[in-house]
Amino acid sequence: MIKLVASDLDGTLLLNGAQTLPEELFPLIRRLKEKGILFVAASGRQYPNMRRLFAPVKDDMAFICENGAMAVRNEKVLYQDCFDPALAREIAEAIYETEGAEFSCATKDFYYIMPKTDHFLELMTEVVKTESRVIGSFDEITEPCMKLAVYEREGVQEDTIRYWKERFGGRCTVVTSGFAWVDFIPFGTNKARGLKEYEELLGIRPEECVAFGDEYNDIEMLKATPYGFAMEHAKEGVKKAAAYTAEKVEPVLEALIRTGGNMEEVLKDVQ
Repeated sequence: MIKLVASDLDGTLLLNGAQTLPEELFPLIRRLKEKGILFVAASGRQYPNMRRLFAPVKDDMAFICENGAMAVRNEKVLYQDCFDPALAREIAEAIYETEGAEFSCATKDFYYIMPKTDHFLELMTEVVKTESRVIGSFDEITEPCMKLAVYEREGVQEDTIRYWKERFGGRCTVVTSGFAWVDFIPFGTNKARGLKEYEELLGIRPEECVAFGDEYNDIEMLKATPYGFAMEHAKEGVKKAAAYTAEKVEPVLEALIRTGGNMEEVLKDVQ
């Protein structure tokens, strides 16, 4: 029987660039809890932003943040991974020096940003609504950094991904995280790490978990359970990592509620 559902946000629950969750998701999360199934939001986003998105049900669920660099349940931080400060600064400086690229540096409570354009400042503070601290010098980065990201407005190209992997891939994990983002995270940090933390905390097994995702930063999580679902619009490499595909998450959640977490029955409904 299924006891935990982990789902990515952007491109999975948040479709077509949406910045607010569908209202019908919140009662589903409450009903999952009633059935003894914990819903875990697993995203590259920061915790304050995720908590705000899930405000109506934030106490009925749990979180894997910053691509697995931190896990939080009931306001308690279960673990937090961080970069070596010198490497974090080197990556941030390299991104800032690259034409057309913007950076964010994630800490527990906010992002450090040094916007080159009004577009990026508005994106971070008004559109995505992150908690951000604008700095004027890299010396102002003093809090432990969990994740760095490079943003390119026109979308990340293959040669861009290759460049960042060649430059920093030997010292950290470099992975795409949506249309316009590449993330840098410490080795060993991924969403599957967060999933394992909850399995140990709750005393459950991988086969009692379901996971949903659409991007390369979801692959480890999708492979960590026999019931990994890639979204139908996901890249082929992501689909290959998952056992199943789904057009949307909500119908699978509804089937889990209807069957009491019986995955064999769920698969008959949704596949």
